[in-house]
Amino acid sequence: MTLLSLRGVRKSYGANVVLHDFSLDVAQGECVVLIGASGSGKSTLLRCVNLLEVVDDGVVELAGRDITDPRVNADQVRSGIGFVFQSYNLFPHLTVLDNITLAPIRVHGVAPPEARRRALAMLTRVGLAEKATAKPDELSGGQQQRAAIARAMVNNPQLLLLDEVTSALDPELVGEVLDLLRDLKREGMTMLVCTHEMSFAREVADRVCFLHQGRPLEIGPPAQVLDNPQEPRTREFLSRLRS
Repeated sequence: MTLLSLRGVRKSYGANVVLHDFSLDVAQGECVVLIGASGSGKSTLLRCVNLLEVVDDGVVELAGRDITDPRVNADQVRSGIGFVFQSYNLFPHLTVLDNITLAPIRVHGVAPPEARRRALAMLTRVGLAEKATAKPDELSGGQQQRAAIARAMVNNPQLLLLDEVTSALDPELVGEVLDLLRDLKREGMTMLVCTHEMSFAREVADRVCFLHQGRPLEIGPPAQVLDNPQEPRTREFLSRLRS
């Protein structure tokens, strides 16, 4: 079953076209990893799916519903999508627990006791139950990113979007975040992931999509795209990563 479908999506900023006629289907429970150089459109694509950007043309469907229809309630759509940013985006003056309960209470109308129950359950799931009353600056980078993932997961989303979630981490902290994503994949979470971690893509992705100048230039299983790419641009990009 297709959960997410993009058809002919186009997005530009003035004369700069960032996404060109972009089409991609993501099945329920599938992990699709987006790779490509900076400026290739990966982050913009995630922001369009989460309705943080308005597409200029094309359609984005989630579970068969056209979420790019201007009549759609964007907050309602986002309640079914988890978005994890590369820079955590935790509020520094709030505790970890308050960071996670803020949107369910303020945006989605969840009663505070229920929001706290869900948040504590999610913090336990990501191994941060003992940090519920801590402030973000009392956590390591890996712990902050796991808290951000807990915040994205607290509403039991249909789809999880992750934008370079290890890029701001020290190398020794990357593993703990990737381990959590592996667990989510095993549990059947549908994920669209931007990353430069090729080992993660190789191990966890069902498919890898290489973006070049806003187009999905090559899509296929990790073994094909990463080890035997057909497109010269893909080979060039991967060779730069290895050098």
